[in-house]
Amino acid sequence: MSNKDAAHPHRPDLQSFGRRKGRKLSPRQDALVADLLPRLRLDLPGTGAVDLSNAFCAQSSSSDGASDSASIADSKRPRDVWLEIGFGGGEHLIWQSTQHRDVDFLGCEPFLDGVVKVLDAVATKGLSNIALYDDDARELLRVLPAVSISRAFILFPDPWPKKKHHKRRLISKVTLDLLARVLKPGAELRIGTDIADYARVILAAILRHDSFNWPAKGPQDWRVRPSDWPQTRYQQKAEREGRSCSYFSFKRADR
Repeated sequence: MSNKDAAHPHRPDLQSFGRRKGRKLSPRQDALVADLLPRLRLDLPGTGAVDLSNAFCAQSSSSDGASDSASIADSKRPRDVWLEIGFGGGEHLIWQSTQHRDVDFLGCEPFLDGVVKVLDAVATKGLSNIALYDDDARELLRVLPAVSISRAFILFPDPWPKKKHHKRRLISKVTLDLLARVLKPGAELRIGTDIADYARVILAAILRHDSFNWPAKGPQDWRVRPSDWPQTRYQQKAEREGRSCSYFSFKRADR
């Protein structure tokens, strides 16, 4: 049992992600993990729901050590909250948070290398609208307030290609149930994959779920990447290797 599993002895989910750490971090990256991550990390409550009104109040630091100019009082005003599950290298999360400074972003990613990339962007770009959870996103989904998320992204989740590992795939009825609870009526759920088999599984799960609609009118609606869906390294790798990508957009049905 890993240290993480020991900390969560009653974790109900099969792990849907692989390794947590890659290459050795540089001294600067170690400092970001030690100093900035604790200020951006969401700590899950023992009981009740996460208090999102206090989740985005940490003041980020720029690369020269100056504090971000956004005030804590301003960060407490009611804002939309968008959620990205498994942000990988952070390209999409960073782009969205930069483009939408008036939106708060929850980013979930257990892989430390990706977390460090987002920490670096927070420090160098002065982003004050990001909070992080560096563990299994389903744990966070269970304690988010109901009807609190305006948009959610699950982009290129681990496909677990071997048949014996399909049960570890993140997109399942359990995950969709959790998302349905926290998404606002009409909220968008974007899911991307470059694995044809997984695309069929995702569509089947959505179409069986009465909390989601698929408003696509034709193939262009999922074969063409929207202009506000920036490319990630995983998408670029898929294209280099000749795999077609699916860019799904679903809507949370009215309650």
